[in-house]
Amino acid sequence: MVKVDVEYCGKCNFEWQCKMLKSFLNEQKPDAEIVCHKGRQGSFEVKIDDTLVHSKLQTLAFPQHQSVLENVERAEKGLPLLKIKEQPIENCTIV
Repeated sequence: MVKVDVEYCGKCNFEWQCKMLKSFLNEQKPDAEIVCHKGRQGSFEVKIDDTLVHSKLQTLAFPQHQSVLENVERAEKGLPLLKIKEQPIENCTIV
C-alpha cells in the first residue's frame, strides 16, 4: 500500500486543499493511504512513502493532483518518483 502524507498550514487555511487532493486520490486509488496533518506555516508538503515529492515552501505553488496520482502509480510499481508538476500560480493585477 502506498502512503501519501501531506503536511499543510492550518493558519493559511490550506486544509481544504489537502481535502481536495485526498478526495481526488481516494477516487482514483482507494487502496492508497492518504494522511493530512497540520504543520509549518505556509507549508503544503507532499511525501509519497516518506519521499518528499512536492514542497510549497520551496515552489510557492500547490501540486497538480494528476501529477501526484501519477507518482502514486509509479510507487505502486516500484518505479522512481518524478518531480510533481505545480498548479499555475495565479497573479492578481490591479488596473
